[in-house]
Amino acid sequence: MTGLPARLLDGYAAFAAGRLSTERSRYSELAETGQRPEIMVVGCCDSRCAPETVFDAGPGELFVVRNVANLVPPYAPDGEYHSTSAALEFGVMGLKVKHIVVLGHGRCGGIRAFREPGAEPLSPGDFIGKWITLIEPAAKALACLPLDPGDDPQTALERASIRHSLANLRTFPCVAELERRGRLALHAAWFDISTGALEVLDQASGTFAPATPPGAVPAG
Repeated sequence: MTGLPARLLDGYAAFAAGRLSTERSRYSELAETGQRPEIMVVGCCDSRCAPETVFDAGPGELFVVRNVANLVPPYAPDGEYHSTSAALEFGVMGLKVKHIVVLGHGRCGGIRAFREPGAEPLSPGDFIGKWITLIEPAAKALACLPLDPGDDPQTALERASIRHSLANLRTFPCVAELERRGRLALHAAWFDISTGALEVLDQASGTFAPATPPGAVPAG
């Protein structure tokens, strides 16, 4: 078997005939001037919650890094390979983004894998098993707190892990300093793949509430 899957070729044909034709000037501009997105999103590699889709973003609008369970590791300049940290470094110091959003989601397989230990590794490397140990501090903190009203243990850990990733962002010196100067803002959100609802973290209270577009009147 050679070549791309037919689904991708068909999708590209539709893209070329539709969206590309209407956004060709935008792509040309990006090719000439480079990307300058103001928003970086740390999302999950789950196929059901692509940030560009959730936020209806066009080309060049979002700088996105995706990994299992949308985790941000703590700052650890130890000479090893750090994909997410490298993306953060480039987004903050190279692109000079003004916002970083940690975007989690419901029914996250990475969170579920952490909550259901004992399964056989998918490969001898057990890369996922090692990666999801980053959830441990969030799980320990959550064990000391009551569940939010309406939350099940899976949802509660998804949200606790998002909050912990936000805290880990602030262990990066460049992130912490730029936030202190007011040049970088950190945010967090949770997307419910079953309903399409988006909830945003209120960092003062630590709770998630339905997203309200600018200018909209909150319900109730």
